Amino acid sequence: MTAKEIRQAYLKFFESKQHHIVPSAPIVVKNDPTLMFTNAGMNQFKDLFLGEAPIKYPRVTDTQRCLRVSGKHNDLEEVGIDTYHHTMFEMLGNWSFGDYFKKEAISWSWELLTEVYKIPKDKLYVSIFEGDEKEGLPRDTEAYELWKQFVPEDRIILGNKKDNFWEMGDMGPCGPCSEIHVDCRSAEEREAVSGKDLVNADHPQVIEIWNNVFMQFNRLKDGSLQPLPAQHVDTGMGFERLVRVLQEKSSNYDTDVFQPMIQVIAKHSGVEYGKEEKTDIAMRVMADHIRAISFVIADGQLPSNNKAGYVIRRILRRAVRYAYTFLNLKEPFLNQLVPVLAEQFKGVFDELYLQQDFVQKVVLEEEVSFLRTLATGIQRFENFTKKQGELLMSENAIESEKSFDDNWVYSILKDQMVIPGEFAFELNDTYGFPIDLTELMAREKRWLVDMEGYNKALTLQKERSRAATAVDTGDWIMVNADLETDFVGYDDFEVETKIIKYRKVNAKGKDQYQIVLSKTPFYAESGGQVGDTGRLEDHSRLFFVEVTDTKKENGVIVHYTDTLPEDLDGLFWAVIDEDKRLLSQDNHTATHLLHAALKKVLGSHVNQKGSLVNPDYLRFDFSHFAKISEEDLAQIEHLVNQKIRENIPLKEQRDVPYDQAISSGVTALFGEKYGDFVRVITFDDHYSKELCGGTHVKATGQIGYFKIISESAVAAGVRRIEAITADKAEAFILEQNRELNELRALLKGNKDLKAAVSSLLEENAKLKKEAEKAVGEQSANLKHEIVHHLKTIHGVNVIATHVDLPNADAVKNLAFSVKDLVDDLLLVFTTLIDDKPGITVMLSENLIKSKGLNASNIVRELAKDIQGGGGGQPFYATAGGKNKNGLAAVLTKVEALIPA
Repeated sequence: MTAKEIRQAYLKFFESKQHHIVPSAPIVVKNDPTLMFTNAGMNQFKDLFLGEAPIKYPRVTDTQRCLRVSGKHNDLEEVGIDTYHHTMFEMLGNWSFGDYFKKEAISWSWELLTEVYKIPKDKLYVSIFEGDEKEGLPRDTEAYELWKQFVPEDRIILGNKKDNFWEMGDMGPCGPCSEIHVDCRSAEEREAVSGKDLVNADHPQVIEIWNNVFMQFNRLKDGSLQPLPAQHVDTGMGFERLVRVLQEKSSNYDTDVFQPMIQVIAKHSGVEYGKEEKTDIAMRVMADHIRAISFVIADGQLPSNNKAGYVIRRILRRAVRYAYTFLNLKEPFLNQLVPVLAEQFKGVFDELYLQQDFVQKVVLEEEVSFLRTLATGIQRFENFTKKQGELLMSENAIESEKSFDDNWVYSILKDQMVIPGEFAFELNDTYGFPIDLTELMAREKRWLVDMEGYNKALTLQKERSRAATAVDTGDWIMVNADLETDFVGYDDFEVETKIIKYRKVNAKGKDQYQIVLSKTPFYAESGGQVGDTGRLEDHSRLFFVEVTDTKKENGVIVHYTDTLPEDLDGLFWAVIDEDKRLLSQDNHTATHLLHAALKKVLGSHVNQKGSLVNPDYLRFDFSHFAKISEEDLAQIEHLVNQKIRENIPLKEQRDVPYDQAISSGVTALFGEKYGDFVRVITFDDHYSKELCGGTHVKATGQIGYFKIISESAVAAGVRRIEAITADKAEAFILEQNRELNELRALLKGNKDLKAAVSSLLEENAKLKKEAEKAVGEQSANLKHEIVHHLKTIHGVNVIATHVDLPNADAVKNLAFSVKDLVDDLLLVFTTLIDDKPGITVMLSENLIKSKGLNASNIVRELAKDIQGGGGGQPFYATAGGKNKNGLAAVLTKVEALIPA
């Protein structure tokens, strides 16, 4: 069976068992602060397990894109090294929400594996939870008895909590699980050693293929287990492992899931796959990583320097580095795998196929950028080892004529040839240069890297990062458990309500509270629109607490406050800040009008890639491959304002079947998770029609005016427009007019401002040239005066004096001029430019070798007297400081620094 046939057989099987097939959720998680990426099939159903959302289908099945590269579930460093771990993988799943339980889950998994996929029964082992005395959890005897119907008892393995009790994280839904393992070894190997002894022992050919998780509990903050409102089944099967078993391969990477990409890599690099372990690993890393990178970008997350964007950039750079180091691919190539991947997933996950060009361009730019980083890092490494080598030879009195690469020299210096951990960490942290590449280059030069020092610096950084982001979240405390939450914010700005539950949260040392209400007009941050703020007033309206933010968690609207009401069980008024909401609505509707205008002016290829909507401004990111011309920007702005002046009424349709909405030509966004029923927002059926859950104006005239204030690049193929509306736009225009009038006044009312300013710029440039000429003449005259300050000390011609020049360039030019006049020179200038003290040190090159002098070392020592620091090259260095009163001491100190 091909991979596509295997996937289809799974979904068809569970569809025959009355399961509803649901699409994969996006790999990038947007409304769950506890996750960056979907890392398990159950993520999109977490609110159902917790009883916080209604159950539409009691049985569902799917294939879910997952990513495991951060947090508790992190497989990144194993990917490519072994044959069965992946960054992105597909999780085939069947789910029961309060419907069937262990009996059906176990029997159907066995039926599918042995009767549909025809896996020999004597190759399969099963495991059940053995119980945990500390947790007060008994052995899962129910699962044990059920399995006895299908497998001999000696093939039923008792598993500990680590292997057979599944938990999402430190808190959340969990329960015992029953795994199915397959022994892929040869008959001879199976006869020699029982597969039972190799289950969960990290044997590459005895692997877990299916996990039946029986969701029964919710793990609380204190570690205790609370029964869930209903029992659920969460099953998962690694698609890539299943394909490997059914295609009888010894590695996931030998299947038709990965081989098309691996063969493209092999052909391009001229390296045959399967010949050498290190090149095989590199190809596996590339083939695996491009899947994760591509789907994350297709789902709306661009590579960046923080959070989810940093994770995906790190994966991409790991792939490029393997290609660079082991396959000698020095030019961008990873991006060329995107079309191969897109074709492979066509009809399965069309998000990538539909955005193939965009994703490829983003990957290409990231490759180009990182290859520059590698070149920079290699240059810094080479310079560092060269200077350190020269220093070691000097300190050990080895003649400079000797080669550092000489074996005799190496025998003397080998114990001292260590790259400091701090330098290796700086390369990695500041320049993005991988530590293992630093180690590889060091080994090639016979140096060692101080990994203890590196790991110490890395640990300190992680501790700082954890401390900055640490959040301590308490358990939910129920107040009115029988109530359900209802959002009414599309129609009402205030509503009578009750508190359902609350919890305490500590972030960065500050206590906050999170409250869930039975009815709320507060819009939770979503779709780029910020969450509402406002007040939670008691029923008498005498007391209130400020609502500082509103967010969604597992589909539940959570209100953030700094304090709690005194009487939690009473009636309240939930009141949003109306002014801020109205301004946000102006900006949100403007993004819809802008999106449509961009498509009309630039082309249908334009698609939204991100947005931010708040009361102050809007930010809109979209796919486009070139800077937008001033003419096009003006046309876009004009078109939006034209639609505002038309005062187009809002057409809002709620609970529209998704397929019906899509067939009507509505704009849907990649990377968004849409339900079976959606909300359609239309401003003129022939202009703007989008799926959107945000809040909007009743008619476009409310926006008043739309003004673009900037257009820029965000990433390859992604542009950003920032704009303002309503009173913010009015204030902007008024400020522009005020500045224009002030400028006219300064130019004596000159009506042709452009000509007047051009004339001033020309005059300024002319005066600047004259000033530079005067400074140059002053420096030329000074050099002959300065030579009169010369003293000869221990064979060194020393000049130490204060110079009065207007800028650093003039000081530098003077120093080089004096150097040309005097041999064996140590020159020290003190300066005071713009009331800031400075020091310049210049050395003749011969003094660096003969006297062991170094301008950088000298300037750092002298800078102590002005409370500063600096550096530079061995022959020229500068420093700045804070204490101008120390300049005189600098000059008296110079002579003491010259060795006898």
